[in-house]
Parts: sequence; structure tokens; C-alpha cells
Amino acid sequence: MPGPGGLRPLATEADRERLVALLREHYAVGLFGLDELDRRVGTVLSAQFLDEAAAAMADLPAAAAPRTAAPGTAPSSGPPRRPRRRRGHAHADQPAAGWIPTSERFRDPSTSTVMRVWVDPADQSRHYVPEPEP
Repeated sequence: MPGPGGLRPLATEADRERLVALLREHYAVGLFGLDELDRRVGTVLSAQFLDEAAAAMADLPAAAAPRTAAPGTAPSSGPPRRPRRRRGHAHADQPAAGWIPTSERFRDPSTSTVMRVWVDPADQSRHYVPEPEP
């Protein structure tokens, strides 16, 4: 979608990281399989313009999992609070025995930590482990 003056906004690295993180959340809750995740991530990473990158999300719901208040709590009338920091899906402090490292690395947008992707050959699950500092 063109911006002011008819120019299309370029996709920044931050845009790509945000969209890839959202795709991983959708994958984690089972909305699509690993092949589809790889295809969509490829679309985001190869996009020059923001609308091209966002096309990988066009048919997906706004959030991977609904966020609701805990049972028995009333909605807050104050400003929204930041959610407590939780370990993301499939994060691990170190690889488990038998996991196979992949060449895929990414910067976790919430912590700015470089993560390496490992695969458990038993169930093909993907796990994200912080890369050691150089």
C-alpha cells in the first residue's frame, strides 16, 4: 500500500523481526506446519517493501492465541499493563542431548539475544537456544 506521495514503505529489519516472531507464534499454536512456516518466513525475509512482508500474515488471525483475563478478575480501567515476561515457546537455556543444530539464527525481538534454532529429531520440534557471546 503506497504511503504519502505514492511511495511504498520499505520493510525494515525491525519489521521483518516482528513479523517472523508473529509467524512463529502462529506456528507454535498449530495454525500451520513447518513447511508453511518456512515458506512464510522466506516471504518476509525476502520482501523489500512492507506490504510484501505483511502479505505473509494476510490470512492469519490478529493474534496467535487469545489473551483473556484470569477467571474471576475484573477488567482494569487503568492503562494497559505490560505482560509479565515469560520464556517463549520452545526456548531453552542450552540444547538437550540429541538435538541437531541448524544454520538458522535470529535476533529475539523481545530480548535482542541472538538465538540458534535446534531440531529434536525425535519429533521434529524446533527449539531456540541463545548463541554464546563471542
